[in-house]
Amino acid sequence: MRMYDIINSKKHGDKLTEEQIKYFIEGYVKGDIPDYQVSALLMAICFNNLDIDESVWLTKAMIDSGDVINLEHIKGITIDKHSTGGVGDKTSLSLLPLLASFDLVGSKMSGRGLGHTGGTLDKLESIEGFNIYLSSEDAERIVEENNFIICGQTANLVPADKKLYALRDVTATVDNIGLISSSIMSKKIASGAKNIILDVKVGSGAFMKDLDSAIKLSETMVNIGHNFGRNVMTVITNMDQPLGKAVGNSLEVIEAVETLKGNGPEDFNHLVMFLCANFLVLTEKAKTLEEAEKMAMEHISNGSALDYFRKFVELQDGDARVVDDYNRFKTASIVKPVISNREGYVEKIIAEEIGLASLALGAGREKKEDEIDYSAGIMIAKKVGDYINIGDTIATIYVNSETNIETVSEKIKKAYYIGDDKVTENKLIYGTVDINGFKKYM
Repeated sequence: MRMYDIINSKKHGDKLTEEQIKYFIEGYVKGDIPDYQVSALLMAICFNNLDIDESVWLTKAMIDSGDVINLEHIKGITIDKHSTGGVGDKTSLSLLPLLASFDLVGSKMSGRGLGHTGGTLDKLESIEGFNIYLSSEDAERIVEENNFIICGQTANLVPADKKLYALRDVTATVDNIGLISSSIMSKKIASGAKNIILDVKVGSGAFMKDLDSAIKLSETMVNIGHNFGRNVMTVITNMDQPLGKAVGNSLEVIEAVETLKGNGPEDFNHLVMFLCANFLVLTEKAKTLEEAEKMAMEHISNGSALDYFRKFVELQDGDARVVDDYNRFKTASIVKPVISNREGYVEKIIAEEIGLASLALGAGREKKEDEIDYSAGIMIAKKVGDYINIGDTIATIYVNSETNIETVSEKIKKAYYIGDDKVTENKLIYGTVDINGFKKYM
């Protein structure tokens, strides 16, 4: 078998065989196949796509490239959650302790932020001492004691995906549904959980820009999961404005904690409750979404979900006192309001621009080696549907340098589209996708 023939076959639109896909993944991980040949194949895939069989075979080959976590010895029902990324998306920080309070067991491996999207690991490292690097022994001990962990991906979990993604990132081959779905599902399946919900973001601040693409990606991932015997569904959610009010690492952790205290912003709280309810139904802890949402609200009001978050921080060596004293976070030396020079109703907020503004303040990284200012970020004061008067604060900047405050302020103002008419339809949740297809939400 030759890599040249595999590239040529896909270039002409042929369906690859399972053996061809296995050959290319094994050879690339071993270093026998060079980057330039893999780049050529990736581009051919982008032009001619993968069908569901090819996507399943690619997922399997990537899983087989490294370790697989076996959670069968763990007591309880195993779950995993993934988001395709967005602006202000701190959902895992509130959702996982809430699920843990129902004895659902989650071993979540997360990533760092790059570009305008934030990373869960960066948010957690804004907590003094928090350890994202866990040995398998420590991870297992913590899960048994507190039902969940959030940590970095182990060195040998799906190494093929690490190599492929780094290459896709520099060869303009990221935006292909077959490659995206195989990348996500290989990590989810290798992580061992039986019940998986994927939050697929769509809109200006997301990777998928339109609903049809989000549904197609969802259907592909659900079908891959089904082929591996997993219960998988997706929730398709709106990222046409930032989620919640906080954008930036420590600011987002505080908002996640406030949500566990029952004080979260309406849209973020709604998403956390909806995802939790779907997990409870998926794992047969509840019969209906209505029943499940009531159960979730009870675990917020009685403090049990917050207790799981506090213990989670403590067990991963973080300063758990931040849960009750936000002054223990490093705080920004400059806090400046962004003042509106227009009036009217907020019609939309370009989420990507808000993410880029937060990046410019130091809250994110343009290159993987960039350092992050954990205290920097933006608090959104006005959201879609709100009325703004001239002189109102639309957002507040948190930063430690005067250097580009005015530039960032202007970027935030330009992200706001203001008109005369109030937006009456601003859906956060578009619907769900399971093995039976897309179901519109309300």
